Amino acid sequence: MDLRIAVLLALLPSAIGIPAPVWAVGLQAPAPMLASRFHTGIDTVAAYLVSEKLDGVRARWDGHRLRTRNGEPIDAPAWFTAGWPAQAMDGELWHGRGKFQRTSDLVRALQRDDAAWRSLRFMAFDLPADGGGFARRSTRLRSLVLAADAPSLAVVNQHHLRDQTALDARLKVVVAAGGEGLMLHRADARYHAGRSDELLKFKPSDDAEARVVGYRPGKGKYVGMVGAVLVEDARGRRFALGSGLRDADRRQPPRVGSVVTFRYNGLTGKGTPRFARYLRVRHPARTVAMH
Repeated sequence: MDLRIAVLLALLPSAIGIPAPVWAVGLQAPAPMLASRFHTGIDTVAAYLVSEKLDGVRARWDGHRLRTRNGEPIDAPAWFTAGWPAQAMDGELWHGRGKFQRTSDLVRALQRDDAAWRSLRFMAFDLPADGGGFARRSTRLRSLVLAADAPSLAVVNQHHLRDQTALDARLKVVVAAGGEGLMLHRADARYHAGRSDELLKFKPSDDAEARVVGYRPGKGKYVGMVGAVLVEDARGRRFALGSGLRDADRRQPPRVGSVVTFRYNGLTGKGTPRFARYLRVRHPARTVAMH
């Protein structure tokens, strides 16, 4: 849907006495744009802007406060967002490479740890309410972040790469440094809600989500703990995730009903994920809907 039409539709309810959606206040952002998996044979790598895929917690600044990808308020300290632009921004709350769990625990803590937020930054990568192409949005976003000069706010660097060879080389460098992968965003693509082939994630392995349905008891040194988490994916396939579990996960595993993220390398002949290993809890048990 064209952004101007979406805005008019969002503002219409308030005109007749019905509160408008949160994002519509002040012409804020539509629902988030979601990445598809990279595939060989895309028209040309040079048509995309490339950035590192940050292993953080997706967050959205609505111009007034931080929210989760699903629009729930994030209890960030007031000083953390002081001086940020009034425009809506898409980004990641990020501690650094390989520190997703630390970031997730901090953001979802029932009691906020203000001191720990000092080492966190919001890495902005898009202006969802801007109607231009991604290259234009990126340029404007960088200007806004530089003007804000806020220590908690940074912009994700975007690069032009000439071809697949350069893209593969960049992926190798990022992964070797502890990064997760790359994001490719068509330079001329407008922002639109939902899954898009104009925004791609490129990683050496695939990620997917599955719901926890049970546990397999541990053996040997894991007696009295969980040996594996039993899960079911969106296609109804059931399998076990044992590899990737930390001792803390085995002692206190994700609850039944939780949605977890796992990593794998292709599919077996039976159609199940090959070398599936546990990565993290994506949604707690109270959020049971699969997406």
